[in-house]
Amino acid sequence: MVIPAIVVAAPSSGSGKTTVATGLIGALTRAGHRVAPFKVGPDFIDPGYHAVAAGRPGRNLDPNLVGAHRVPGLFAAGSRGADIAVIEGVMGLFDGRIADDTDAGGAMPEGHAHGSTAHVAALLGAPVVLVIDASGHSQTLAAILHGLRSFDPDVDICGVILNRVGSPRHEHVLRQACDRVGLPVFAVLRRAPELVVPSRHLGLIPAAEHGGAAQTAVAAMTELVAATADLAAVVAAARARSPRPATPWSADDEIAGARERLRLSTPTRPVRVAVAGGAAFTFGYAEHTEMLTAAGAEVVTVDPMHDRLPPGTDALIIGGGFPEEHVHALAANTPMLADVAAHARSGRPVHAECAGLLYLAQDLDGHTMAGVVDVRGHFGPTLTLGYRDAVAVSDSMLFAAGDRITGHEFHRSTVEAIGPIDHAWAWRKAGVACRDGVACGSVHASYLHTHPAGAPDSVARLIAAAAAAAEGEDRHAGDVGTVLPCLDQSLT
Repeated sequence: MVIPAIVVAAPSSGSGKTTVATGLIGALTRAGHRVAPFKVGPDFIDPGYHAVAAGRPGRNLDPNLVGAHRVPGLFAAGSRGADIAVIEGVMGLFDGRIADDTDAGGAMPEGHAHGSTAHVAALLGAPVVLVIDASGHSQTLAAILHGLRSFDPDVDICGVILNRVGSPRHEHVLRQACDRVGLPVFAVLRRAPELVVPSRHLGLIPAAEHGGAAQTAVAAMTELVAATADLAAVVAAARARSPRPATPWSADDEIAGARERLRLSTPTRPVRVAVAGGAAFTFGYAEHTEMLTAAGAEVVTVDPMHDRLPPGTDALIIGGGFPEEHVHALAANTPMLADVAAHARSGRPVHAECAGLLYLAQDLDGHTMAGVVDVRGHFGPTLTLGYRDAVAVSDSMLFAAGDRITGHEFHRSTVEAIGPIDHAWAWRKAGVACRDGVACGSVHASYLHTHPAGAPDSVARLIAAAAAAAEGEDRHAGDVGTVLPCLDQSLT
């Protein structure tokens, strides 16, 4: 069954896409629809607000991270049980990956950049509604809309939502501009200074971290959109242009394919995988848990600020988030820090990304962390952001030397090495060779965020390594000798 969808886009960042998309998801849900929420790009934060509004996980559609060929299937899988999907775009409609070499993912012949909202809309065949920040617009809006509509014939713009409209006369002029190019207006949102969405240095504060305030913000967005939106017209526009049929993506099939390629056997018993959660570690993709489960894992969420590592943990995953905002609580939970260090010493797998790398460091801005890798973390003023075409520098429990993957960096921290390091990744940025992370023994930690659907072999390898470590531990209890020779100094 093909689920109708609407893509919420804008001419530029800052137009109010997140407010409108979240409000539209909430308004449609309140009206009785079962809404599947999606976000274009690698963003971990907006899907959290979508999930609050829809009552089901928010998911990402990112051709850069998973490959364009997987996007329709991931959409079909993530839409199961829904009757409509709302897809929030990224940046401006035609903005996507900026690469030094267009052959490596820059501008495409069709006119839209790789991974842009337009690219995803074209891959799905889904119509686009434009959110216009009307605060600086008048009659010229007609020319802008005409240009956006005619720029790429593969992108079907079906209507407009006017945001931050000042007065009834302002609304009248803007409606005339939309009429001139034949685009219906689905909603008119007045300027609402009282609507404040909590934010900080990397954008919105994650909904899972912000608790009741996030619920309040989502309720306000829902009310703002529901008060003026013609929901029936939005639904009709979505149904008039149903996305192209696609075979739903399958975690089971991805893992089966990875095992066949790597000649890995199925674990003989369930593998317990602890995944860091709580307020400090909120970044993750819904498909990750699904793939771990398909590979034979029992997934347990653990909060490093308050919990201990669960007994019988075979592998540990520490994803992204904001450890710098919770460093006091993380450092104060010394039993958990000791558990993580002991887990790494035992040779059981640890996979850490970005915030996870900082947690495994010796310290973060002077606060003692787990001490698993010989680096120190520092929070700073400079944002590092962008896609990276990375190659694995050496063999690890996740990747073989020479494996290539596209990942994403998103952080304001840096790490400084205080001992010998076997790097995890290498890439070129603006013509400069860069190396990142640590890959040593059973530990793989780096700044690079990866999407597991784009790297199914790494998930299969992780579970296989965890199962092998558990079997070895059963046969040789206590014999952990030189499992992590390059980390011995930092772990003693």
